[in-house]
Amino acid sequence: MWWLADPQDLHRVEDRLSTLYVERCHVDRAENAVVLVNKERTVRVPAALVATILLGPGTRITHGAVRLLADSGTALCWVGERGVRLYATGLGPSRGSELLMRQAFLVTRTTERLGVARRMYRMRFGDEDVSQATMRQLRGREGARVKKIYREQAARTGVRWDGRVYRPGDPYGAGDDVNRLLSAGHACLYGICHAAIVGIGASPALGFVHTGSATSFVLDIADLYKAEYTIPLAFDLIARGEKDERDIRTAFRDRVADGRLMGRIIRDVKDLLVQDGSEVTDTDDHHLWDEIDGQVPGGINWAGEAADRWNDDLFIGVTGPQLSEQEVPW
Repeated sequence: MWWLADPQDLHRVEDRLSTLYVERCHVDRAENAVVLVNKERTVRVPAALVATILLGPGTRITHGAVRLLADSGTALCWVGERGVRLYATGLGPSRGSELLMRQAFLVTRTTERLGVARRMYRMRFGDEDVSQATMRQLRGREGARVKKIYREQAARTGVRWDGRVYRPGDPYGAGDDVNRLLSAGHACLYGICHAAIVGIGASPALGFVHTGSATSFVLDIADLYKAEYTIPLAFDLIARGEKDERDIRTAFRDRVADGRLMGRIIRDVKDLLVQDGSEVTDTDDHHLWDEIDGQVPGGINWAGEAADRWNDDLFIGVTGPQLSEQEVPW
């Protein structure tokens, strides 16, 4: 089982192929590979070399294949066609809680949370000094930066730009063609960021700039890459007359096919949460929390030292009235 395997036995998330999309196939297992079978061909895929397998419409998967993928720390996602919708997902390769505990510590303390937010904005602003900026000032600078990016992309491509339009709950139905492609492209970017965050054991919900959503941290991290990936891509497609949402999904897929974005996201997340450069262990230590010592070993019967001090006076038993059992009708 993956949680019992030595971490060195599994490929690191940043070294894996980020996603493998499968549709209209039978997915089975052959030794340490998953086998994809359709009417045309059979493909063998080493399970431990893929971070996430996306199962699209028309797929069947065997118990053996699921167990192999679980042992390999490969996440499974059941999605709509071309990954448009996410219906369900399984565990990724992370096994430790140290990074998550670090994230929770930072996000629940105002000074530390502001420090992480400043580092996020500094990654976008380049050499601009934001060490003393408040969140209100940071939001203002970010708004001005994004507006400038939209104007520059419109001027570069000759695409008319009247401002960003987004309608919560109906992101693809609001605005003009370029706005719809932006929403669809951002959704693709969110998916990769989500997979990377979950894959290294961080929480997608504990955001530093965004808050109140199950994907707040996903939105935080995705904002670091929109200016480089999805925004220019949407304008390029509109300039070529490609206006369907599928156009940007496939174009974005091709844009990140080399896998570099996944590794970059993971490095950036770790740099943001562990600024001092210390190593984050990803081992299942199985400790118990203690208010004095911090943590104590698990898997130990701790009753021994206390059992000698217990007696009948230390226990209070509470029982309810006797109830007559009704006869079962069947």
